Amino acid sequence: QVQLVESGGGLVQAGGSLRLSCAASGGSISTYAMAWIRQSPGKERDDVVAGISWSGASTSYADSVKGRFTITRDAAKNTVYLEMNNLKPEDTAVYFCAARIYGTNWLLPTSYKFWGQGTQVTVSS
Repeated sequence: QVQLVESGGGLVQAGGSLRLSCAASGGSISTYAMAWIRQSPGKERDDVVAGISWSGASTSYADSVKGRFTITRDAAKNTVYLEMNNLKPEDTAVYFCAARIYGTNWLLPTSYKFWGQGTQVTVSS
């Protein structure tokens, strides 16, 4: 059973940057497309903000983060990253990484399994 552990969250001022990491153990994530999903305070639905194919060759972003966030993966380290730049207060959320079930829609949170425990990102204005 794959286990995912996120790290790198914290408190940052608007305009600042953070780099999140998602380390996998108990199995390889090399055959899974991966994504970062966030739970924002007061919102009813989780948002999938960035996705990456199993090979790393293809990435996708929600419009709200396009041009500011970058998702990458390191197969040798069994780890996925999210580089977040020019952070805004509306980026405040708990960020999770998750492995996508093959053949499902990357934008739907229900497409994912093996979620981590999340890491808090707080952006002050």
